[in-house]
Amino acid sequence: MLRAHTDFVTRATEVLRKDDTIHGLAVGGSWLTDEIDPYSDLDLILVTKERISGDKDSMLLAASKLGRLLSGFTGEHVGEPRVLICLYDAPLLHVDIKFVTLQEFHDRVETPAILLDKAGALEKALSVSAAKFPYPDYQWIEDRFWIWVHYALLKIGRGEYMEAFDFFGFLRMVVLGPLSHIKNGQLPRGVRKVESQLPAQDYEALRQTLPEYDRQALLRSLRSAVSLYRELRTTLFDPSIALQGETEEKVMRYFDEIEAAGPA
Repeated sequence: MLRAHTDFVTRATEVLRKDDTIHGLAVGGSWLTDEIDPYSDLDLILVTKERISGDKDSMLLAASKLGRLLSGFTGEHVGEPRVLICLYDAPLLHVDIKFVTLQEFHDRVETPAILLDKAGALEKALSVSAAKFPYPDYQWIEDRFWIWVHYALLKIGRGEYMEAFDFFGFLRMVVLGPLSHIKNGQLPRGVRKVESQLPAQDYEALRQTLPEYDRQALLRSLRSAVSLYRELRTTLFDPSIALQGETEEKVMRYFDEIEAAGPA
């Protein structure tokens, strides 16, 4: 562990030990796998006796007691308003604090390390529950993928390259990155650490979906994305997944037309 991270955790634990409004404190993320480096953030779970998530002012007040808080905002943009995303100073450190009640602590995507457990309530909660990391719904993806490809073709065909360019990031985060991780026995964490966790061949296939900013590059990368999706679909999907064959055929025919037509 790096000293900046351990010092923050030690200080936060001592502050919270005197706070009668909380059950305890836990930590997740890269702390659990001993992968913290100078660029890592801290993922803390603060278990409170009364719910304060949803009350930004109360969340900020609690966070301000743990260190020299510069700024913080709630995580609606990542679908988790219970998380306060914080930047502390001295040293400059990114810390995510999830505010949960004891009941909410049961539901988790990983089993955190307990830092402070005043009456053993956190340990008991972990002992009677299990971590469940959310996996993508393959049918949900297949039902949408070809419409997404068609949407990207419309943007490229019209010359709206900026919007088409941004589409690839979405596709990697929601589909190609998670499926590539699953193929290799890893948790589907978007494109996190694909540079180090994917085999060279799989990483290169994903890298081919990074276009340059011009029409032909966008089309080439979209072809690569389609090819990679088909490969991942063949590897991962079982026969219960209903493939959108007619939609796929029509969209790929349109793909050929857009390529042949040239710039608008």
